[in-house]
Amino acid sequence: MSAICFRKSLPSVLVVSLLAAPFVLPPRGARADVCLPAILSEHMVLQKTAKVPIWGKADPGEKITVTLDGQRATATAGAGGRWMTSLDLAKSGPGPFEMTVEGKNRLMISDVLVGEVWVAAGQSNMKWALGTQTIGAEKEIAQSANPQFRQFRVAKVESDTPKEEALGQWVVATPQTTPEFSATAYYFAKRLLGELKVPVGIINTAVSGTPVEAWLSMQAVDTVPHLKEARERAVAALKASKPAVAAAASKPKARHATEPSCLFNGLIHPILNYGIAGIIWYQGESNEDRAWQYRFVFPLLIQDWRNQWKQPNRPFYFCQLANFKQKQKQPSESAWAEIREGQSMALKLPNTAEAVLIDIGESNDIHPKNKQETGTRLANVVLANHYGKAIPFSGPVYESMKVEGDKIRVAFTHTEGGLVAKALPATYIVKTTAGLTAPLVRNSPKSELEGFAICGADHKWVWADAKIDGTDVLVWSDQVPAPVAVRYAWADNPTCNLTNAAGLPATPFRTDDLPALTRDVLY
Repeated sequence: MSAICFRKSLPSVLVVSLLAAPFVLPPRGARADVCLPAILSEHMVLQKTAKVPIWGKADPGEKITVTLDGQRATATAGAGGRWMTSLDLAKSGPGPFEMTVEGKNRLMISDVLVGEVWVAAGQSNMKWALGTQTIGAEKEIAQSANPQFRQFRVAKVESDTPKEEALGQWVVATPQTTPEFSATAYYFAKRLLGELKVPVGIINTAVSGTPVEAWLSMQAVDTVPHLKEARERAVAALKASKPAVAAAASKPKARHATEPSCLFNGLIHPILNYGIAGIIWYQGESNEDRAWQYRFVFPLLIQDWRNQWKQPNRPFYFCQLANFKQKQKQPSESAWAEIREGQSMALKLPNTAEAVLIDIGESNDIHPKNKQETGTRLANVVLANHYGKAIPFSGPVYESMKVEGDKIRVAFTHTEGGLVAKALPATYIVKTTAGLTAPLVRNSPKSELEGFAICGADHKWVWADAKIDGTDVLVWSDQVPAPVAVRYAWADNPTCNLTNAAGLPATPFRTDDLPALTRDVLY
């Protein structure tokens, strides 16, 4: 859906052409009726907060009045025809309400709810649709009707300049519509709905196969020299490939979705005015070859989006990458482990937390189909950290280590209910959609815990034995009489079984600071 702009006096052909483009004004000299962007439309969910932006276009100088649930706000269109105001919806909800926007003409937006709005961003594992071979999809879709849940799918737009409007429409959850909803966001919203008992809106901006730098603003990209150079090269190459007239045109030009800033410009910049509770994120796979760089660029993205939304502590919660690829017979370096480490390092920023998925991946499918557990874990992270619910949201997290003779004692936080050695299955998942599994071969067959490796001063890693000792874990190996460092689940697809009593898996970690496999690889 494009901008909402009703005109009764214009020819039908002109009406069609106007409605096909965002924020289009009629020819010079004609009257410009009040227009709203597509994201402010029928079935939308507005954030329950004291300042909810409402904006659009009208004639320069035109007086605009917005009303909803007894709240009234006014604005005056500026010289360029743009106007913005805000509604106080802190005590409103849930609706449905009718919103009116009145200037020289009057718009009526029906079926508006007030609740919690989250932006779901990232790449294909966030985009992955509920109806695309996810586990239990058929049964879930059949019972998915819920008028309190809506999604706005932002159309994919790649641009070298910031776009003004997001194209798309709000869609109510029904068995006919939910197959196209983000599966992770669907189960996330379902959990929030069940716990909070308020409407939930998801703004789905995810795009498959995209690296983190594509989601950075140009301002953020330009703070990193090699990213700035990459962006400038891409723009220069684009202009060189176009005729001179096209190169000089003001219309934004198509770009590849992997280029710095192109998706921020096309999908995020247009929604910055929309009131939201926070952001949920699932991305990182496309940064595998530059995993070490991720530890810098991912926090940059979080801070960048907070700056762009003018909310320095905007909640930002994310999924850590699931296990993937073949299992390794010996401890080895891993770019995926380095991505996970980079993700965990972003937790130094306030109002961040991660959902660890190290136990629900598939060795031959980069898109694990257990999106129910993914969305539910992410929702529990948000419920605990943003909404203050007293529920477990994290498995054990490395806190410290201490060498004790030929052993290393590892201490953890988030040991709710105590540490647990989860029973290991006889097989592991290769590919759910093909019904494939493979026998699980133990790395430390006599150990209570799997997934630990240990090394001495020579930095030669070997699989370790490990056991729970109160709220700690003792790690050792007969091959390493003088240990100096420990790693846990440090692999693409580790075999690991440390959880807490809530059944949540321990976060992968390493205690060493040896050079990363991808340290010298830049964009």
